[in-house]
Amino acid sequence: MTTSRLTAGVALAAAALLLAGCASGPASDAATESEGAALGEVTMQLPWILNSQFIGEYLAVDEGYFADAGLADVNLVPGPSSGVSEILSGTADLAMTDAMTVGTIVANEQAPIKIIASTYQKNPYSILSLDTPNAIRTPEDLIGKKIGVQDVNLLLFGALLTANDISADEVEIVPVGYDPSPLILGEVDGYMSFLTNESILVRAAGHAAVDMAFADNGLPFVADAIVATDEMIAAEPEKLKAYIEGALRGYADALRDPQKGIDLMMKRSGDDLGLDAANELLCAEAANTQLIVTDETEKNGLFTTSQNLQDQTIATFAAAGITVSTEDVFDMSLLDEVYAEHPELKDYAGN
Repeated sequence: MTTSRLTAGVALAAAALLLAGCASGPASDAATESEGAALGEVTMQLPWILNSQFIGEYLAVDEGYFADAGLADVNLVPGPSSGVSEILSGTADLAMTDAMTVGTIVANEQAPIKIIASTYQKNPYSILSLDTPNAIRTPEDLIGKKIGVQDVNLLLFGALLTANDISADEVEIVPVGYDPSPLILGEVDGYMSFLTNESILVRAAGHAAVDMAFADNGLPFVADAIVATDEMIAAEPEKLKAYIEGALRGYADALRDPQKGIDLMMKRSGDDLGLDAANELLCAEAANTQLIVTDETEKNGLFTTSQNLQDQTIATFAAAGITVSTEDVFDMSLLDEVYAEHPELKDYAGN
């Protein structure tokens, strides 16, 4: 089972066993005939392999939604990668990454990039623990505990402590990789996890577990954000809007019928990668219910990031020592235009 490994700061989180390449699905025949084929191709740099996390994109390609929106083709390039170097160098038009990466690079390097939409309204990080009397249910439960943290996630874990007024010397940090075995074996009390990855893996192995989600404990920020350069936003807004429109339709399908997306993903890449279809479906369902759909998306549509959530994201950056403004990081104008032109897309549940 695999899902994306987002980046904390500018480092990549990757596990060698999960690295594999794959290509986008075939473009719809309608693409070459559509009026908007002149918009050309879009290359999207993804943060991880094409697995359950990207069934929205898979469905958008397979169902012809990108083609219907006017794109000749969409090339989905697997990671691991933060995607920032690719869009800055021009080898990709878009990248998918987390807001922490964007905020860090904007603050440290004044990179001319913006988040233009956000697939995950909640970030997927959690502290995972076994469901015992020693379980970590609140930030205060971290005190005096051994917590397994991957090197690339130390900045983010430190921000969690800062946001909850916990001193670093009150917690013992144990270096770990991306295998939650140290938690199962009792070598650590808590393990820095993804709600859509290790948390599911541990439960699938028969262990009752508890997640203390970062997003619900002082560190809300968006993830799987769609990022473009300022130059791309100014020069080719219609191309970016076409991508957003197609992706919105694909994710609506993924929400209504995740099994269809998993079946397609397994056929196109999952079988070759040795993925477990049942676990991948659990991952997709967890992402749908815990990360993609919120009260705000039900009101405003998928991919939206309200001003309140933007402000919360900036506050999270501040806890990590990153100083930026919402205007430095977010530009939701293209998404607003897509919804203004296609208001029916807000009804992603099909009511």
